[in-house]
Amino acid sequence: RKRNCVTQTHKFLIYYSHKNEKNLAKKKNIHKMSIFIVAAKRTPFGAFGGSLKNLSATELGTIATTSALSSLPSSFDKSSIDTVIFGNVIQTSPDAAYLARHIQLKSGLAVDKPALTINRLCGSGFESIIQGFTSIKVGDASMAVCGGAENMSSAPLVADGNSVRWPGGVTLGSGLQLRDMLWDGLTDAYAGIPMGITAENLGKMYGISRLECDEFAIRSQQMWGEAKKNGVFDLEIAPVEVQVKRQTQVIDTDEHPRPETTLEKISKLKPVFQKDDGLVTAANASGICDGAGSIIIASEKAVLEHNLTPMARIASYHVSGCDPKIMGIGPVEAIRGALGKAGLNLDDVDRFEINEAFAAQFLACAKELDLDMSKTNIHGGAISLGHPLGSSGSRIMAHLANEFQQSDSNIHVGSACIGGGQGIAIVLERA
Repeated sequence: RKRNCVTQTHKFLIYYSHKNEKNLAKKKNIHKMSIFIVAAKRTPFGAFGGSLKNLSATELGTIATTSALSSLPSSFDKSSIDTVIFGNVIQTSPDAAYLARHIQLKSGLAVDKPALTINRLCGSGFESIIQGFTSIKVGDASMAVCGGAENMSSAPLVADGNSVRWPGGVTLGSGLQLRDMLWDGLTDAYAGIPMGITAENLGKMYGISRLECDEFAIRSQQMWGEAKKNGVFDLEIAPVEVQVKRQTQVIDTDEHPRPETTLEKISKLKPVFQKDDGLVTAANASGICDGAGSIIIASEKAVLEHNLTPMARIASYHVSGCDPKIMGIGPVEAIRGALGKAGLNLDDVDRFEINEAFAAQFLACAKELDLDMSKTNIHGGAISLGHPLGSSGSRIMAHLANEFQQSDSNIHVGSACIGGGQGIAIVLERA
């Protein structure tokens, strides 16, 4: 009897051992599976209070997503999209809490599939891709729409609920005390400083001068102007229709760039955060803007099944932390970590795109990594294009993915610093 019991237990263990081996082999295959970007679009970035100011982040995200979907084969069944993940930082419209879900439904995607709105601040556009990548890797999805959307022009002035709702409320003659949600979003309450001071801190650490910052700002503007003239952005742009005096106007160009500006002009601007010897001015910091981007990613199996054309393979990613008071240095370790995971080094990279939050911040990263500027931000960046917080990562990845079609490069890296002290980076490989 005892012997029979041991035999049965032995058979049971053998059965589950074989079953686990099969499951493990299946999981290994999933983890080895390649994941590709198959569509990548972004809206033009509207200037602060510009042409896109009346379009909510949800509407902008829908325009970018609809455009990305339309770039897939006409036979593609939209019900094949398994999840929608969108980043958004400052909730500036009444429907902001529903952003990802509303983008999903307004884009005509399946009602029975899930959607998720995320916030990793300036890294949100990148993070949406990482979340979609992970969903595919673990087998929860085969295709995902990943993006970021932001309308900074609509950032509200808000009253604290405790001050106005509850007994006592607003007393006679006291009036409402309003907070600027835009300024709050650009200030780290933990570190006790606005983002601009973090750039000033890096400038001191790396011996960066005001002249270097202004020269880099001019470079960003001129690089954008040259790229625009050569049609570099044409593949990634999703034109936006707006109503102007009862007429439809098509916006297909970024509004913030000023390629005609000069070093002489911007050198006369006063520093914003440190009045005497500060580095950061309105001209050498990223622009406050409105816009969205949408990236569709797919598993290897989905690419074959739906006859999709891969634009790039997602090779690796990395997210890191750093001191909040020098948050702008975040891309350094993020880039090193992402390249390490892909078995690459800095010399293997053909194109770097680091979000230009501030000239001083970018230059600190460039110095620390000893970047080759001939392959870094060569079409301008956030100083010229602008930086709608939740969508800049999507803009960078859409640009790098589309650029494979216009060059013979093989490895592209996109990265951004993140308020609060983080960095994020994604490595793309030619498909």
